[in-house]
Amino acid sequence: MEAQHAAMRAAAAAQAQSNAEMMAMIQAERAANEARMQAEAVARTASDKVKQLKQRVAEVEEEKVKKTNAAKEKAERQLKEGIQPVVAPTPEEVGAAKRKVQYQEDLFHFAVAGVAGGGKSSLINAMRGLRNKDKGSAATGVTETALAVSRYANANAEYPYVWYDIPGAGTLKIPDWQYFNAQRLYVFDCIIVLFDNRFTMTDIAILTNCRRFKIPTYIVRSKADQHVRNLMRDMGYDSDDEDDEDRKKKLYQNARQQFIEQTCRSVKDSLENANIPDQRVYIISKDAMLDVVKEKHPKEVIDEIALLNGLLREAQVRRVRIDTETANTKGK
Repeated sequence: MEAQHAAMRAAAAAQAQSNAEMMAMIQAERAANEARMQAEAVARTASDKVKQLKQRVAEVEEEKVKKTNAAKEKAERQLKEGIQPVVAPTPEEVGAAKRKVQYQEDLFHFAVAGVAGGGKSSLINAMRGLRNKDKGSAATGVTETALAVSRYANANAEYPYVWYDIPGAGTLKIPDWQYFNAQRLYVFDCIIVLFDNRFTMTDIAILTNCRRFKIPTYIVRSKADQHVRNLMRDMGYDSDDEDDEDRKKKLYQNARQQFIEQTCRSVKDSLENANIPDQRVYIISKDAMLDVVKEKHPKEVIDEIALLNGLLREAQVRRVRIDTETANTKGK
């Protein structure tokens, strides 16, 4: 009997031991599952945070792009509507800009601005009495030769003028609406807005800001001789076969008049659309301009004489103003 009881106690102890081991295994498995689930939850949380962070970065970048585009669109809309941009250079910036272009109070500073390939360098050379290949002439070519403002003193020392070739907006990583301030055009005494084929938003921006700074401007269309010849060809003229001088002269006059009318109408419409008061457009060619400057008598003149006289008049007006201010200062 005692042996039976001992056997039963041993069996119970073994069962209890087995149950304890089973419970330990279940608890260990449960703990492992909980640890795995916690690790997966942490991983999911980390992944979600990474996704949220990436999404936030993308949203910030998108917001920056939206703000930049909105600022550009607003500025361009303001330029079109004739609203003056608020951005103005500080006195320190003006002083630094004048030093950079070697501005001198006793000289008159002409800036020629426009898109690359429009003939800026050729016009500057002609105004200085030089041909494009002459020594000391500004480099020319369809490709913009420099990304910085180039300064050219007048070849004739009797005329205290300095000419500046302003890089075309298309050659620089500068939006049209920032071009005026970026190129520091506010320091020049007179600005020639030169174009070849069409008037651009950059031209409009320059004119708008020149009004704001009260800087005299001249709108000039270049390469008139080339454009007139192209129109003559469209009218049936062939330089290789044409022997009739009277017909040639008639075609030239018709093409010339058509080119003048088209140019004036195009500029007038562009100014009107931008809410800028109408102003004269000067139509020229470099060869005729050079002859006028050198006091020759070119046959095919359009506005070269009028342009030269206008620019000389601007310089004279400034000279009188400076002399008057100097005299008033000495009299005090």
